[in-house]
Amino acid sequence: MNNVIKNRYDFVYLFDVKDGNPNGDPDQANLPRADAENQQGLVTDVCIKRKVRNYVALKYELQSPYDIFIRQDAILANEIANVDVEDEKNKKKQDVIKERQTGLCEKFYDIRTFGAVLAVGDKPSGTIRGPVQLTFARSEDRIYQAEHSITRCAVTTEKEAKAQENREHASTFGRKSTVPYALYRMHGFISAVDAVKSGFSDNDLELLWESLLNAFEHDRSAARGEMNPRKLIVFKHESHLGNARSGELFDKVKIKNKSDLPRSFEAYEIVINKEIPSGIQLVEKL
Repeated sequence: MNNVIKNRYDFVYLFDVKDGNPNGDPDQANLPRADAENQQGLVTDVCIKRKVRNYVALKYELQSPYDIFIRQDAILANEIANVDVEDEKNKKKQDVIKERQTGLCEKFYDIRTFGAVLAVGDKPSGTIRGPVQLTFARSEDRIYQAEHSITRCAVTTEKEAKAQENREHASTFGRKSTVPYALYRMHGFISAVDAVKSGFSDNDLELLWESLLNAFEHDRSAARGEMNPRKLIVFKHESHLGNARSGELFDKVKIKNKSDLPRSFEAYEIVINKEIPSGIQLVEKL
């Protein structure tokens, strides 16, 4: 493994969507997620983490040390049990858990990055707190949750076909939900203190930036055809504990709306106040 990061980081990540559903809400018939009070659009941290995991999985094909723990069809208890602990029977339980956690961190990129709950199966191994934490992404303006009726000329079963025999044009109806346009803002935090515990390295950090910048390139679908990263603004602290409060740094990034009805990224102006506290380095990744 490479050197563990020694600096704290905070970052602002901007991305947008056009005529798509960035994160459907299963409790609301898969409508785009929205704040019930002010109708700002929401994208969960889990959604963005999934895109990071998918990119890393595609790039490294689930090979250690960039394997992915939380993935489709994975049996987590088996993954935990597969980590060998030498002379396990003769060691204290806490020592066994610590060794197993170390083995899991060395193998799985997403555990090193986001942490994981490992208290499952016959060999529960506690919890690992990841150094990278994300907020929900929130749209700059209220969104319109557009609903569209769609039809399909084919049917799925013979029973359905017979039911439509007397119709001149047999069709199956469905619905699709989209956001006409929205710009979303997410905040991220990277702890050098927690990185020591999981082994999150400088190479892991660069892979995180790469994943965020390419998160949507291999996630295209009819519902997410036009999602794009727009800005990745990183604040690097000289100290491992930090040289300024996160909120103070996030306030340096302002988004100004130049239109009453934004329908593209050009409707916004991103203003970054470069007068930052001492001990902070500002880096624009995009």
